Amino acid sequence: MDSGAIAGSSSSRSPPLPYSYAALPYDDGDEGTRGRSSARWRVVLVAAGVVLLVVATGFAGVRMMEREAAAADAGVTARSRARDAGVSEKTSGVGLGAGSDDGFPWSNAMLQWQRTGFHFQPHKNWMNGPVYYKGWYHLFYQYNPEGAVWGNIAWGHAVSHDLLRWRPLPLAMAPDQWYDINGVWTGSATVLPDGGIVILYTGSTNESVQVQCLAVPSDPDNDPLLIKWRKYEGNPVMYPPAGVGPKDFRDPTTAWFDPSDQTWRLVIGSKDDADHAGIAMVYKTRDFVNYDLVTTMLHRVAGTGMWECVDLYPVSSGGGIDMSDAISSISNDDDDDDDDDNNNNNNNNNNNNNNNNNVVLKESMYDDRHDYYAVGRYYAAANTWTPVDPENDVGIGLRYDWGKLYASKTFYDPAKRRRVLWGWVGETDSQRADKAKGWASLQSIPRTVVLDDKSEQQLIQWPVEEVETLRINSTDLSGITVDPGSVIPLVLNHRATQLDIIAEFHLRYNNSAANMIINNNDDYSCSAITNRGAVGPFGLLLLADKQRHEQTAVYFYVVSNKNKNNNNNKNKKEKKLHFCHDESRSSRADDILKRVVGASVAVFDHEEEEEAGADHLILSLRVLLDHSIVESFAQGGRAVLTSRVYPTEAIYAAAGLFLFNNATAATVTAKTLIVHHMMMDSSASYNYNLQQQQQEQEQGFFQD
Repeated sequence: MDSGAIAGSSSSRSPPLPYSYAALPYDDGDEGTRGRSSARWRVVLVAAGVVLLVVATGFAGVRMMEREAAAADAGVTARSRARDAGVSEKTSGVGLGAGSDDGFPWSNAMLQWQRTGFHFQPHKNWMNGPVYYKGWYHLFYQYNPEGAVWGNIAWGHAVSHDLLRWRPLPLAMAPDQWYDINGVWTGSATVLPDGGIVILYTGSTNESVQVQCLAVPSDPDNDPLLIKWRKYEGNPVMYPPAGVGPKDFRDPTTAWFDPSDQTWRLVIGSKDDADHAGIAMVYKTRDFVNYDLVTTMLHRVAGTGMWECVDLYPVSSGGGIDMSDAISSISNDDDDDDDDDNNNNNNNNNNNNNNNNNVVLKESMYDDRHDYYAVGRYYAAANTWTPVDPENDVGIGLRYDWGKLYASKTFYDPAKRRRVLWGWVGETDSQRADKAKGWASLQSIPRTVVLDDKSEQQLIQWPVEEVETLRINSTDLSGITVDPGSVIPLVLNHRATQLDIIAEFHLRYNNSAANMIINNNDDYSCSAITNRGAVGPFGLLLLADKQRHEQTAVYFYVVSNKNKNNNNNKNKKEKKLHFCHDESRSSRADDILKRVVGASVAVFDHEEEEEAGADHLILSLRVLLDHSIVESFAQGGRAVLTSRVYPTEAIYAAAGLFLFNNATAATVTAKTLIVHHMMMDSSASYNYNLQQQQQEQEQGFFQD
């Protein structure tokens, strides 16, 4: 496709597209000078704490208690949440978007192309998270009904049978009470043993104090889609405790049931300014109305700052585990440990290898906008969590995703007995571009989460199996060998903008090549693909035009760890595998953030062999490409990267796919390389009449 045609600024010259899209305004004047109707309904899918509402089932019945309502301030008016409100939001700058108001001259066709096809996005605006209830997955998302920027946060609502195809519903909750007038923020849902469901969420009061609030379905018996919600008349149900700042108390987790004292427990994140520590506090309740703070801190890590969207859940190398179900066995483990100590028995099996007491603690670090986790042990009786490896404690070690993902949350899916993770993927373009296209940010593809049984400290993430139902056309390119310094264009029988790529690379290099990297690259960190080494970089070039002026590289780079010998061969150095995204040439636009991101990935014995004096590595890769988002999974999901990219030339039919090997002394064979074309247009899924939605609200369709 001629790139000049793409660059045209008039929407009338743009090719017809299967997207429902708000056209660009004809001028760059002040927002107030544009048509009121278009400005009024322009929306943003932004995540200040992506609200993933999680399901928990328990064992004790819960009766909602009545409490005298707090007096509402009838005179308050909702206003946009600014940075001083203490919650993450989109601003210009590294990690949160880039560029000035005088940015790249984006055409309507360019911006139109950026909207994804099979990722969750509301028709317009900004977003949150899921719960499984009576056969439906419910996604409640943070949503600004008034613009494609942060502010005026309400709760959007959509339902699905498969986590992919979503049906939009009216707004679940709006900021209309004194205790949430400045935002209905992140929260979680808990499904009760009697089939009831409750939501706890953070509200920002008329004085910008963060409080916890309760909401329940208005008529669950006759409203299976949970369209109508009622805020508890006694809200707020929790205030910041002593020693916690008024803007540092947010994001309650799904509750779990503890049979030891017949209470429900949940975690809320905060910080301690004394040593800039991130902290996780536990509250307990019998009725979801009255709460007690557990005096023992669940966990804290100095120097990590505010913990947002804390998550605590059990994990195994098999299927998912519900937290309430796991608590009984965890409590029994505590008792068994005492018995073993008394009987002088070996209790290693209880403390170290018991798969029932592998519990993940995760936090979204406000300081750098990344999601950190660690696998540890939860001791229910003591109300403490400790990491298996203190050097990889929460906030200083492992991350869910080494690219662009924040405010994630998991939920237990009882229908398929799995733990599913969602995360918010923000934009890295300019706010000006977001306003022009009328939407911002999206949810990652839902991922299953299990424990890596090889490392026993890391998680394996993988796209939910339902993603495979979107494959409609495939090209098998298996068996291609790429010599050092080569780039091979891949001919597909479909377009290269919505793809599910499955690859297995067999890498061969001789001992002399290995010796070349031992002394030079031990401290290598992901850098641009132009930096050649003996054994890397090699991988795929996505969204690349024919001349490769624009390209996004997904690649591996192998180095030797000179300070660590292989246990089986003391003369052989252990490999270090780096997995990276190079965004530096992803676009010719200059008002976006372009980085090289990545992480090191463990390589285990069965993934490397030594044959006739040559090293032979087997590396796996899966890439989900959906227009402006790239999600990559290395070594079966041991490491995950997410990027937002905004090409200006390599779009529509001009987007190409290449296989490359920029190593100097290694040959790469794509033993498996299958490229699936993915169906679905998310815009069609959200073709919802927003004006009708407001009319329904005004007619009393919702109850506060």
